[in-house]
Amino acid sequence: MCGIVGVIGKKNPAKIIIQGLEKLEYRGYDSAGIFVTGKNKQDYLVKSKGRIKELKAKLPQEINGEIGIGHTRWATHGRPSELNAHPHTSEDNRFVLVHNGVIQNFEEVKAKYLTNYTLKGDTDTEIVVQLIDHFVLTEKLTTKEAFRKTLAIIEGSYAFALVDKEEPDVIYVAKNKSPLLIGLGKNFNVICSDAMAMIEETKRFVEIADQELVTVWADAIQIEDAKGNLVRRESYEAQLTLNDIEKGTYPYYMLKEIDDQPAVMRKLIQAYSNNQQELTISQEIVTDILNSDRIYIVACGTSWHAGWVGKQMLEQYTSTPVEVHLASEFGYNMPILAKKPFFIFLSQSGETADSRQVLVKINELTYPSLTITNAAGSTLSREAKHTLLLHAGPEIAVASTKAYTAQIAVLAIVAKVIGEAKGNLKALNIDLVHELSMVAQAMEVLISRKEVLEEYAQTYLEDTRNAFYIGRGIDYYVSMEAALKLKEISYIQAEGFAAGELKHGTIALIEEGTPVLGIITDANIASHTRSNLQEVETRGAHTLIISMSGVEKATDQLVLPKVHPMLTALVSVVPCQLLAYYATLQRGYDVDKPRNLAKSVTVE
Repeated sequence: MCGIVGVIGKKNPAKIIIQGLEKLEYRGYDSAGIFVTGKNKQDYLVKSKGRIKELKAKLPQEINGEIGIGHTRWATHGRPSELNAHPHTSEDNRFVLVHNGVIQNFEEVKAKYLTNYTLKGDTDTEIVVQLIDHFVLTEKLTTKEAFRKTLAIIEGSYAFALVDKEEPDVIYVAKNKSPLLIGLGKNFNVICSDAMAMIEETKRFVEIADQELVTVWADAIQIEDAKGNLVRRESYEAQLTLNDIEKGTYPYYMLKEIDDQPAVMRKLIQAYSNNQQELTISQEIVTDILNSDRIYIVACGTSWHAGWVGKQMLEQYTSTPVEVHLASEFGYNMPILAKKPFFIFLSQSGETADSRQVLVKINELTYPSLTITNAAGSTLSREAKHTLLLHAGPEIAVASTKAYTAQIAVLAIVAKVIGEAKGNLKALNIDLVHELSMVAQAMEVLISRKEVLEEYAQTYLEDTRNAFYIGRGIDYYVSMEAALKLKEISYIQAEGFAAGELKHGTIALIEEGTPVLGIITDANIASHTRSNLQEVETRGAHTLIISMSGVEKATDQLVLPKVHPMLTALVSVVPCQLLAYYATLQRGYDVDKPRNLAKSVTVE
């Protein structure tokens, strides 16, 4: 959520900033703004509620300058408005600041230092820019000194970019918990929340650690820790291209990303197999898991749903107990842990704030951890002991699709490798390379049936205000994810339930015409789920059955190509993703940017 971009040392910085902000739209936002200045002392501050296109419409035709910062805001403190949009300025207009994150003690700071200041809006960010100005004026500090003192006082998460109009050749930046990068160019530098924003300008980036302060000039950068000590850090090359982040001929990123899934399965096979087509992961990871007596999967949202599927695979193949926890709950209500725990963090972005606050505590307890993420060099990746990448390529649409299936596939690979190391017969008897290849083929078959799923979306979901997905075992876990996909982009009130639980309360919600979508892939419990579907049908439900070849009946609306029983979630979720996509289109909503949601949730 929220995005920061900045540039120094390039002509026409406004154009570069706007292009960068557009590439960060996927993160979620409700307002945007830009500030540009330069040696000619001419300033441009433009802000707008709504989308980037509204901001672009307000920009002057010509903006001169060599330095600029921009921001997309997702409202936390203060409603979405032009007044609350970033950048924010100090009362005397000298300082301009953009901020991602949440300042937890902003009320206390305001009461202690800023009682004589008139605030223009309702944001926590404005407190910070006023405090910097306050220290410069009252204590005669330099801008950097005032910034550093402010950083020592405030509490919470932040990524800041600060411009002093009296120093139009420098941008000061700092971060804590929220992501921020420096991009290195030839006689220019950039800043951004995500390398994706500035990949058109440079491929070389420098990571910033928490509580560091960085001074950025056009031809140099200087990194200092919280005490002012110089820090040296090598740059890295981002493994991205412009083609990775373009829609091409697709109308929406989500549709492209659904279609990407077969290729992602094949990329994972290549990434995690050796010349003998044997799956392999780091021996250090294997050793740490073998030495553990319980695995804890910590995640949020879609990743949490993937974790439930992973739990079943890990327990089946490794014979190690697995617990799945919501990061937002685990961090503040930590259960009694096993004697030798191993932690797996699932996160598409690698920047999920709820998961990170758990990881910080786990690191303090010195327990081993593994981050499974799509983002190399992300915070969770850097701070966990181990990392496995999803190799899914950038995922732009807010509703996750290919990252979810990639997470399940990587968890399957981990389960297979650990199971083999333990001599588990189930793990030894599955050729996972072959089975994942079959999954990719099955995905392609389902993707080719878009027209059928578009019709089903119209038939079952067009006029409804709510819907239910039901299943048992892995199908229940997929039902939770299917319901999340539907609710987050189409705004249909959707829930995923364990089929056997319907009669314990939820069946009271069934009315004439209520859509109930049943997922059936397991022969052992297929008849039970069908019985539950009959129960809701007798009460007027409009049922759609998604079954797997081998357990299907002639009346089932959609039959999935058969895959290995442990991998059915990778296939059964695809039609659910497409149903959500088409239900959203039919309602006239933006598929990629649902209201109130952010792609990368960087605040708790």
